Amino acid sequence: MVSGNLEKASDRSAWARVASAALVALLVAGCGGGPPPATFDISAPREGLRARPGSALIVVAEPSALAALDTNRLIVMTRGSGIAYLPDAQWADRLPKLLQVRLIQTFENAKRITGVGRPGDRLLPAAQVNSEIRRFGIDEASGEAVIELSVKIVNDRSGRIVAGNIFTRRTPAGGANGPTAAAALDLATQEILRDIVSWVSSRI
Repeated sequence: MVSGNLEKASDRSAWARVASAALVALLVAGCGGGPPPATFDISAPREGLRARPGSALIVVAEPSALAALDTNRLIVMTRGSGIAYLPDAQWADRLPKLLQVRLIQTFENAKRITGVGRPGDRLLPAAQVNSEIRRFGIDEASGEAVIELSVKIVNDRSGRIVAGNIFTRRTPAGGANGPTAAAALDLATQEILRDIVSWVSSRI
């Protein structure tokens, strides 16, 4: 009986050593997995903004998105409605958070700096701008940066939808590597942010 117990203990000890060695090997492999992906940002446009100043206070909510789009990865929309991520590139933050910040900054750049905020800023807004990210990435089939956002203006007191619109922009990408894709998506985003600010400002 003692001998059997010693054999079992010895077996457990051997398995523990094997598991420990495997874990160390994985950690070493992870540390040597190459350089981190390059990080890119989206710009809030300062020029070409067509928006009347307005006095009504608005708040801009963080856009909603499916899990595949709620990420800091740069997306390639592959043929057959698939989604892939560029391995060598990432955004500076989660895409919905990044778009919220840049949309607020675009309103501010359009001289609405005293009339825009975000939920939770202890404001009493007249309306809230809600949006959904439907598409945001490089279309493999067309070679374009494609962005599609659904935007709604909601009366903050009644909860009634004042207006809604779908904004789409396409910009030639010239490739699906990190810097090229990020530059094309940044350009398309700036165009769509101009469109949204102009549209919202004409209704509030």
